[in-house]
Amino acid sequence: MRNAFPILLALSCLVLSGAGYADDEPPREVNVTGVASLTATPDQAVVTMGIQARNPSLAAARERVGKVAGAFLDLTRKLGIDKKHVQTTGLTMRPEYRWNRDGQKQEFTGYFVQRSLTVQLKDLDLLGKLIEGAVDAGVNEVSPPQLDSSRRRELHRETLAKAAEDARANAEVLAQTLGAKLGPVRSISAADMGGPPRPMQARVMMAESADVAATYQAGDIKFEARVNATFDLE
Repeated sequence: MRNAFPILLALSCLVLSGAGYADDEPPREVNVTGVASLTATPDQAVVTMGIQARNPSLAAARERVGKVAGAFLDLTRKLGIDKKHVQTTGLTMRPEYRWNRDGQKQEFTGYFVQRSLTVQLKDLDLLGKLIEGAVDAGVNEVSPPQLDSSRRRELHRETLAKAAEDARANAEVLAQTLGAKLGPVRSISAADMGGPPRPMQARVMMAESADVAATYQAGDIKFEARVNATFDLE
């Protein structure tokens, strides 16, 4: 009787060891990627512009920039743009120098003054009038408008859903082709496609029209999504 317990213990360990090997078998699964894109018409934009002036006199350079900034603010008021969507606070002032080869030293040439202008435009029909009017007012730096949609979050989710559907379709094709049956999803993740929608270049239609500002036509914006998914195979 004293030897029975060690024998039973050894048999139990053997059975448990056999069960462990069964659990170590790799799961039957398929890993796929789904992609989708959606094109939408923008309904708003962020327009970034700047006023630059160079002058040996700092006061003169500041006066020039301030005068143009005032004219620009008058323009936004005439266009009915809410002042909370207009920002003119960015200001840069610095002395400038150039290298004198003969004297082997830096020589002062004047001052550089710049003011940054940012407008959150909620009505794209005003895009052309805003840009043309700003240039006429003396603004000398205009960046391409960053087009966006007020439905951006909703459109992103629609694109994400389409990418998930594409991932399932890819998994079903692989499973059926190889004689397997697709089971439930084991894991799913969405890859980062760069955050906000990528703005396409705004197209400018230079038609023969007296109203040049009315010939600005914004392009579309594109939403993209990528989904990685793992499905069980039954």
